Amino acid sequence: MRGHPACTTDPYFAKRGPVNELPYYLPVGDEVELFRAAYECRLPVLLKGPTGCGKTRFVEYMACLLRGGQNGGVPPLITVACHEDLTGSDLVGRYLIKGDETVWVDGPLTQAVRHGSICYLDEIVEARKDTIVLIHPLTDHRRILPIDKRGEILEAHPDFLLVISYNPGYQSVLKDLKHSTRQRFVTIDFDYPPRDKEAQVISHESGIDMETALMLATLGEKVRHLKASGLEEGVSTRLLIYTAQLIRRGIAPRRACRVAVSAALTDDTEAQRAIDELAHALFP
Repeated sequence: MRGHPACTTDPYFAKRGPVNELPYYLPVGDEVELFRAAYECRLPVLLKGPTGCGKTRFVEYMACLLRGGQNGGVPPLITVACHEDLTGSDLVGRYLIKGDETVWVDGPLTQAVRHGSICYLDEIVEARKDTIVLIHPLTDHRRILPIDKRGEILEAHPDFLLVISYNPGYQSVLKDLKHSTRQRFVTIDFDYPPRDKEAQVISHESGIDMETALMLATLGEKVRHLKASGLEEGVSTRLLIYTAQLIRRGIAPRRACRVAVSAALTDDTEAQRAIDELAHALFP
């Protein structure tokens, strides 16, 4: 669920008013309690885990749980999809020419700091290092955001919280998160759910029956074991949900597994064949 600037109000909240419905999230451990405690202390949070394991959905869930729907037009969650061209101005803001005037426009981070939203920087290590440094003053006792172009130091709203995420298994050494940044955050580890819980997620999100969902969760478990044999990335829960959605709409299970799992994960023919054989064993 993740250009320029690639910074937007989270779409889940953009189309919703102040309602009490929560996005679906199935807790696996004590992550809800940990995040709630961190929020009450206003401690910045780092979510660490593989692609497609539920980090973004978890943030959406917690933002809605803790902050409710939009409050006076201010969304509880603002998400930034980080990338290598993300600049400090993309986050903080810039002057723009409108008609005969030059006006300042807040970036997504400044909006969150000013109005008290949760700001979620997804895949933080994809951003440039000089951009990452900008968040440091917000992650200690100061809780400030210097806006150099305006000569302003903005104090964070009492409800503001900074959340970042990254996938340590996927990143190269050159893109690893610096210790000077990591040690500013409370870290919550994420992984793919156990098979029974992953099946519940697949079934809920796709509308498929639990028996088929359990077979797909089993496939996911077995494919992840192939990672030790050279597969670069294990299959995400997201891809298993895609597979289930295809099956529910009449695509044969083996074919759905082929296009949404093996072909999506790798171009290596041997690895694809190994995944296809697992799918054939589960869906004879």
